[in-house]
Amino acid sequence: KKRRYCEDYLSFGFTSNGNEDGPGAQCVLCNKTLSNSCLVPATLRRHFETNHPEYKDKDIRFFKQKLQSLEKSKLFMSKIAKADNENATEASYKVSYHISLAREAHTIGESLVKPCAKDIVMCMLDQESSKKAEAVPLSNNTVTRRIHDLAADIEKELIFRLHLCAAYALQLDESIDVAGLAVLLVFVHYDFNRSIEEDLLLCEFLQTNTTGENIFNCINNVIKTHQISWEKCVDVCSDGAKAMVGTVAGDVTRIKNVAPNCTSSHCILHRHALVVKNISPSLKNVLDEAVQIINYIKTRPLQSRLFKIMCEDMGSQHTALLLYTDVRWLSRGKVLVRLFELHHELSTYLMDHKFQLSDRLTNFLWLSRVAYLADIFTKLNEVNLSLLGKNVNIFNAKDKILSLSRKLQFWISSVGQNNLDCLPTLNDFLEENECKLDEDIHSNIADHRRNLYTNIIKYFPTINDNNKLNLTEKPVSFSTQDYENLIEIASDDQLIQKWGELCSNE
Repeated sequence: KKRRYCEDYLSFGFTSNGNEDGPGAQCVLCNKTLSNSCLVPATLRRHFETNHPEYKDKDIRFFKQKLQSLEKSKLFMSKIAKADNENATEASYKVSYHISLAREAHTIGESLVKPCAKDIVMCMLDQESSKKAEAVPLSNNTVTRRIHDLAADIEKELIFRLHLCAAYALQLDESIDVAGLAVLLVFVHYDFNRSIEEDLLLCEFLQTNTTGENIFNCINNVIKTHQISWEKCVDVCSDGAKAMVGTVAGDVTRIKNVAPNCTSSHCILHRHALVVKNISPSLKNVLDEAVQIINYIKTRPLQSRLFKIMCEDMGSQHTALLLYTDVRWLSRGKVLVRLFELHHELSTYLMDHKFQLSDRLTNFLWLSRVAYLADIFTKLNEVNLSLLGKNVNIFNAKDKILSLSRKLQFWISSVGQNNLDCLPTLNDFLEENECKLDEDIHSNIADHRRNLYTNIIKYFPTINDNNKLNLTEKPVSFSTQDYENLIEIASDDQLIQKWGELCSNE
C-alpha cells in the first residue's frame, strides 16, 4: 500500500517529490529525499528535530519560502539540463551532417570523432567541458537516424519551394557506375527569393532497361507523389542520347507531352565533350601509343613499384603515372601532361625492358605531338572546369564558349606565324632541344585547331561573334597569357554591360 503526501507535512519541512504513484518526501532545508514508507508524521518529525533543531520555532511561512526557493532551483536546473540536451542533440546532427558529406562509415562518430572532440576540449578548456562532449550521442544507429532526418528535411524543403516557385527546369542524365548499376540523376533549377537555385531532385537506380519509358516513369512517379505541377516545367536538359531525345519514345518527348510549356536543350558540357572528341588519325595514334606506354607500367604492380623507386632516386617531381579513362573528360589533359613530365624517367626505365614502344620516348617528332596534345587538352580542360559549378548559368556558359572560339582563332593565327607561345609545353620542349617545329606536325596542329573551331560552330550554332575587334592579332606589348585574359574579358557579357553603364553615367 502506497502512502499519500499531506500538505500538513510542510510544517516539518517536507514537500512531495512529484511522484503521483508513490510520492516521496523531500526536505526543503537539506534537499534530502525519503522513501514513500517514511511518509509518517513521527518519521518526518524525527528527521526535522534531529537534523534541523535550530528551525523548530519557525512558522509555516518560513517553510513556504524555502519551498519556493527549492522550486525555483529545480526549474533552473531543469532549464540547464534541457539546454544541455538540446545542445548535445544539435551537435549530434551537425557531426552526422559532416559524416554524410565526407561519405564516411557511420561508426566513425563513436570511434573517432567523439574521442578527438573530448581530447581537444580537455586540452583547450577543462575536464568539465570534456564531460559535456561525452554526452553528445554519436552511435552508429544515432548517426544513421540523424542523416535520414536531415535528408527528409531537405527533401521537404525542396518540395515546398517547388510548390511556391513560378517555374522550374530539369537537368537529367543516366550513367552506368563501376558496379554495373544504371543510376539516374535529376537536378532541378527553380526561382526562389529572386535567385535561381539548383538542387538534386532524384537519384535512383534503374532496375531493368534504361529506355526513355523507364526514365520518364521514374521521374513522373516523383513528380506525382509530391504533387508537383508539370505545367511549371519550362525546360529539360539532357545529354542528347537516343533514349533521351528520341522523337517517339524518348524521355524528353514524353515530358513534353505532359508539360505543355516545356522546351528542350542539349547540355553544354556534353556538347563541349563532343567538340574535343574527334582528332586526326596521326594525333589519335600518338594518344593510343601513350596510353599503351602508361598501361605497361600502371597495370603491373611490380613495374609501378620499381618505377616509383627510380623516380624517387632521380628526384623527379612525380613518382607515378595516371591511368587514362575515356569516359572522364579531363583525363586526356592530365594523363598526357604527367606522361610528358616523366618522359625522361620513362625512357631510362624502359631501356632494360623489351617493350615495343620504348623507342617512342626518344623520338623527337612523337614527343612533339605529345607536348602539343598536353597543351591543347589542358586548355580545353580549363574551359570545361569553368563550365562547372552552381553559379554557372546559360549566359556565362555561352560567354566561355565564345571566348574559346576567339582563342582558337588567335591560336590558329599564332601557329600560322610560327609563334608557339600559346603552347608553352611544346615551345619549351623545342627551345630545350634547340629545334624548330616539323612541317608535318605544324600542319597537324593547324588542322586540329581548325577542326576544333569548326566543331564549335557545329555544336554551338547560337554562339554569334558580333565583335568588330580583330582579336587574332596580339599587340607586341602583350604576353600571350595576358592577351588570352583580354579575350576572356572581351567575351564576358556582364562586364561589357557594366562598362556600358559606367560610361553612360559619366
